[in-house]
Amino acid sequence: MPSLTVENYLKTALQISMKTGADWVSPGKLALALDVSPGTVTSMLKTLDDADLAVYKPYEGVCLTEAGQGLALRMLRRHRIIETFLVETLKLSWDQVHVEAENMEHAVSDLLIDRMDEFLGLPERDPHGAPIPASDGNLRSHQDACVPLSDCQIGEHIRFVRVVNQQPDFLRYLSTSGFELGTEGQVSQNNVEAEIVCVSIPAGSISIGRQAASTIHVAQLRDADSPAESADCASDQAP
Repeated sequence: MPSLTVENYLKTALQISMKTGADWVSPGKLALALDVSPGTVTSMLKTLDDADLAVYKPYEGVCLTEAGQGLALRMLRRHRIIETFLVETLKLSWDQVHVEAENMEHAVSDLLIDRMDEFLGLPERDPHGAPIPASDGNLRSHQDACVPLSDCQIGEHIRFVRVVNQQPDFLRYLSTSGFELGTEGQVSQNNVEAEIVCVSIPAGSISIGRQAASTIHVAQLRDADSPAESADCASDQAP
């Protein structure tokens, strides 16, 4: 059985690879994402290489093997189904479930995850808008063509699709501001100098720092009344 640490490294490497679109992940990015020292990362990458879960090259980084990618997808599936289950059945808020899922994903069996998935009706996305892999590792539906909110121009009409930043304080701020996934709005301000993005929504207005806005993914709409026909969004990011 892979250890908790091995599972975390594989899942994090997969998420970074999906985010960047590159097969190889640098040790520095892994160290930053996992909040560990570069030396610790290097040691673990050698372990993953020895276990045929990844290929490690000094100064270049790590690339997951088929076996490593399969295990990483399995952990991603577990995490997102557990988050959805906690929100839908136990009525936890979306700012509470990430840490709980991190703790639980290593302990539950694939059988239990499959039963939870069926009970929930095979959901396509988790509470933060991230796609949930099916048991075969594939996504059940295509994502909307999406861009970071920070890249949108003033006057653009958008629909909130996903929130990558899962810090509880940030999610609670969004909730109290009237933010909901699927809500449509219009960008009223995107000020590079002031580092702020503002969006007008039916519930009022949301003001977000540009760095935080880069972690909110939106679908760009043709106009306020007619949503665009969305293309596939092939990339994925952290839960």
